[in-house]
Amino acid sequence: MHFASDNTGPAHPKVMEALVRANEGYAMPYGAEAAMERLRERLRAMFDAPDAAIYLVATGTATNVLLLAAMTKPWQVIYCSDVAHIREDECGAPEFFTGGARLGVVEAPDAMMTAEGLSARIAATDQGTVHTMQRGPVSVTTVTERGSVYPLDRLAALTDVARKNGLACHLDGARFGNAQVSLGCSTAELAAGFDAISFGGTKNGLLGVEAAVIRDPSLAWEFELRRKRAGHLVSKHRYLSAQMEAYLEDDLWLEMAAAANAAAARLADGLRASGIATILHPADANVIYCAFPRAAHRRLKAAGAQFYSMGALAGPDDALVPARLVCDWSAAARNTDRFLSILSG
Repeated sequence: MHFASDNTGPAHPKVMEALVRANEGYAMPYGAEAAMERLRERLRAMFDAPDAAIYLVATGTATNVLLLAAMTKPWQVIYCSDVAHIREDECGAPEFFTGGARLGVVEAPDAMMTAEGLSARIAATDQGTVHTMQRGPVSVTTVTERGSVYPLDRLAALTDVARKNGLACHLDGARFGNAQVSLGCSTAELAAGFDAISFGGTKNGLLGVEAAVIRDPSLAWEFELRRKRAGHLVSKHRYLSAQMEAYLEDDLWLEMAAAANAAAARLADGLRASGIATILHPADANVIYCAFPRAAHRRLKAAGAQFYSMGALAGPDDALVPARLVCDWSAAARNTDRFLSILSG
């Protein structure tokens, strides 16, 4: 009953097999291996971005902040939702890597910014004096930190606001595959309008690799320099490209994302049917925010269930305590059913 995070799940066996094959013989380092060139062409085709610069980085944090640093001046504001991963979970990395850029918070119902809210926040950034921060890029997360997924028209509305204000757009796609499966769209459709995309793999069955997709090749050299300076240029790069190549082969990444989403849908249906749990935000992909009685939290923890209780476990048994539940590609139905049985007592 492992629902703490999709980071806790195993890597897919096909990825492990690809790593074993990549370990044979010799290969040029630092991204000069043949597999990396194949990946560039594959990802450019997927994103319908024939001139895009493509890089691999080992962590999601590094991908996000290195892309934002390449796009942002130290005196600019990065606009994001009030619960964006770059704001809540990056330990100040965006500010550090950009040399002082500030995060401009936009109110986001169900963790999704609105075009109206973004417009108002941009308008509130006074550029008429050297004493104030200046307008910078917009960063959008999907799947959001509350489990919701932006519809395509809502993403288009946000990128349209950015364009009208002359601002670039970044997409944090740590769970890109889960969002794409949820929306039933193509990779290019989901990424349309974004200048830089973090294309995640670690949360979806890889050991540790993400792709940075940069539509504007003029930013490529700066990204390379920042990646090296930050200590994120991997010497034995073939082990990153082997993972990503296996990920994309025969759409394994979409197969795993679909499995994670289906597991979460089964869990969400069971929570609703339990009569004691409430879904707090749209469970559009593989992340569920819900609330159920404190006594059920205690029962589940005692039985070995792993998930995040978003409140104290000391107190009245019948008080509702929020929880975050996340399914990965390997989630088994029997474990979901056991969790739901214990939940209901």
